[in-house]
Amino acid sequence: MASSSLNLNISLSVLLYTIFFLTSPLLSDDKEDSVLQGINSYRTSLRLPSLTKNKKASCLADEIADQLEDQPCSSSSSVQLSRYPDLFDKCGIDVNHTTDGAVLPVCVPKLVPTLVLTNLTHNPQYAKFVNDSKFTGAGIGSEDDWMVVVLSTNSPAGTFAAGNRLVSGVGVGSLFVVGVFVFLMC
Repeated sequence: MASSSLNLNISLSVLLYTIFFLTSPLLSDDKEDSVLQGINSYRTSLRLPSLTKNKKASCLADEIADQLEDQPCSSSSSVQLSRYPDLFDKCGIDVNHTTDGAVLPVCVPKLVPTLVLTNLTHNPQYAKFVNDSKFTGAGIGSEDDWMVVVLSTNSPAGTFAAGNRLVSGVGVGSLFVVGVFVFLMC
């Protein structure tokens, strides 16, 4: 019974944001805005607060998407970025104080918003972050077939608001980078 209820909730969520994308006129044709609107509609259906745009998370998402631009989409890919300290520094994020966040890179040919959204909300490795109420902000960047969602919190370690500080050779602490999976609907 619980399983059928979960399946019904998932089906209703998919239906809701599919209807949203197909029937409501978007204020812009920007795929990033479409995906954020879709994520927020999905979160609202789960009675979670909407995500607000976070400027520094957006910068980081753009920078990571730029790094991924030439990597092919494949289900066996994983994101390997050796320049994280440079990317954090470029966006004015102090890696020593920003440990509460998630980086969700998605590769979908032609970045069809409904497929990107389905990947983020129904792939268990991504959905656990999108469904987590501790995340309150987001930044989204895209290049070619890649879209990167960076989630932030309102905690001091997750707002990305720490001052700009030079970082060299420092790891990313516990900022979580989720592996890449491709979810295509035929």
